Amino acid sequence: MAKKQQFFDYIVKGNTFKGESITLGAAMLEGETITNALVKVPLKTLNRHGLIAGATGTGKTKTLQVLAENLSDKGVPVLLMDMKGDLSGIAQPSPGHPKIDERHEKIGIPFNAKKFPVEILSLSKQGGVRLRATVSEFGPVLFSRILNVSETQAGIISVIFKYCDDNKLPLLDLKDFKKVLQYATNEGKAELAKDYGRISPASTGAILRKIVELEQQGGDLFFGEKSFEVEDLLRVDEEGRGFVNILRLTDIQDRPKLFSTFMLSLLAEIYSTFPEQGDSGRPELVIFIDEAHLIFKQASDALLNQIESIVKLIRSKGVGLYFVTQNPTDIPDAVLSQLGLKVQHALRAFTAKDRKSIKLTAENYPLSDYYDTAQVLTSLGIGEALVTALNEKGIPTPLSATLMRAPMSRMDVLEDEELKELLKQSKLIPKYNEEIDRESAYELLNKKIETSEKLAKKEAATKSSSRRSSKRSTSGRSSSRRRSAQNPFVKVLTSPTVIRSVLGILGKMMR
Repeated sequence: MAKKQQFFDYIVKGNTFKGESITLGAAMLEGETITNALVKVPLKTLNRHGLIAGATGTGKTKTLQVLAENLSDKGVPVLLMDMKGDLSGIAQPSPGHPKIDERHEKIGIPFNAKKFPVEILSLSKQGGVRLRATVSEFGPVLFSRILNVSETQAGIISVIFKYCDDNKLPLLDLKDFKKVLQYATNEGKAELAKDYGRISPASTGAILRKIVELEQQGGDLFFGEKSFEVEDLLRVDEEGRGFVNILRLTDIQDRPKLFSTFMLSLLAEIYSTFPEQGDSGRPELVIFIDEAHLIFKQASDALLNQIESIVKLIRSKGVGLYFVTQNPTDIPDAVLSQLGLKVQHALRAFTAKDRKSIKLTAENYPLSDYYDTAQVLTSLGIGEALVTALNEKGIPTPLSATLMRAPMSRMDVLEDEELKELLKQSKLIPKYNEEIDRESAYELLNKKIETSEKLAKKEAATKSSSRRSSKRSTSGRSSSRRRSAQNPFVKVLTSPTVIRSVLGILGKMMR
């Protein structure tokens, strides 16, 4: 009993904060829930990033849902990457269940079912607010990293961007970039070589193949207008609750390059747009990336470096990034070391490799006098997790095996009719879902090529006409000579015999 009381005091002391906080559940000791030993996360440190990990079916998605709901209640907008399509239920209240009531009675907090303001977003033709960005907004460096090109090819991409800037050719979508690339290799080869240096056709061909690969993964849907303004992620409703923006990604799981492209552009845009926040007491926006291994698994080294840099810097903008994946080893060490909140659901040890992975995972958590971390990781039940966060001073809170609270909203997807009604109420769909294809590099270069071809044809026609005129004049003189030569009378008069006779007669008369 003394041990339980000591543990209770330890948890309560380590989870008492001056500012606002979010309650995740109650601490557990030796498999028993300690009622009212609440495990909390200070709102102030939720921009320090985090990890939600665990084997399939252990409750990761529900933990993500709980965090998103509570952040919304605190007025903090959220962006969720919904890979499995099971988060739209946040827009409807939970129907409740006796097991949920039993769970919350153990934890020591009441259960309140409620719905939250939701905006559905999409990268493809699925229903929702269409997210797009222009090629120009990416810039040559980021665009090169996405395509994973060589240093020489990256230099050519920089030249293409510079040429378009100098000649007022907007690069909006991939067909614009492809057209300029083709122009630089063919019709405009001499023009670009004069001002920017020679461009190798072999290099432009390699870049073009990379762009085609990106197009095949849906990049042609993402690049274009109207560009999404990241400030629209920061909306709150009439009650002051932050919007839960759910990005539906169920149809691009097999297109990791498109997902990485979107994530990188979004984070780069947020970093360049949002003002510096410092330690403001609450995050400006929190982003949850479900199935985070998809970003890192297919990313090039250059792309990984870019992501790692942004993760380190974006905290100062008041933005928290939370990676949801099966195993912490899915996340690069450079990123993992930046994560303040760690919610680790159960891991399963089926093989020697699994046991080794669990041992490594356990070493990522603070030491505890109450737990054998590696052993607890394999014995947690569904909806239970090891939790440690950062307190208001940036110090890790006590490691706690935690019975997690249940989501207040529905733990299931919306019905088709419910989804249609939600999309109908959206204020962003009319703003972003109109197809825009204004005059850009593709159209302007086509006009330029067409004009050049017309001028070339006109010059060719003028030269041809001049040659024909000259030929007719020469032909006329030659014809006259030929006619004279062919006339019998002229022929006799101009014969050598007649000429000599005439000259002889004239000579005699003169004597």
